[in-house]
Amino acid sequence: MRVWIDADACPRVAKDLVIKFALKRNFEVLLVAGQSQVRPAFACVRLIVVPSGPDAADDYLVEHAAPGELVICSDIPLADRLFKKGVAALDPRGREFDERNMGERLALRNLLSDLRDQGQMGGGQPPYGERERQAFANALDRLLVRLGR
Repeated sequence: MRVWIDADACPRVAKDLVIKFALKRNFEVLLVAGQSQVRPAFACVRLIVVPSGPDAADDYLVEHAAPGELVICSDIPLADRLFKKGVAALDPRGREFDERNMGERLALRNLLSDLRDQGQMGGGQPPYGERERQAFANALDRLLVRLGR
């Protein structure tokens, strides 16, 4: 079992939770980033720095993650590509990407992107707090159990 993390965009709290689960359940964590990062000093964690460029980390994740594995990412188009390949995807706030919500999430993402481009909307995600951390931990636990079967 391997869990991949789109490390450039993932909150540190979520990365730390995945590593905690990995230490307890004995799986590998692969941090994929477009820039160098501090790699936690655990044998189960590997840092992969890809060449910089648009979507380089996304392309690497899609190419290397395999069905039955999990990718932690916030990027909805990336999650769609992974989902179509049979790879499970979970955002750091505990929302799983699946067949029931993928179309809706892509449509909403495109709408909000258009509104931001037109200057009609600003901002991004709300702060990552205890509620988000707990939702992520619960969803991660459920997914790991399901994928481990």
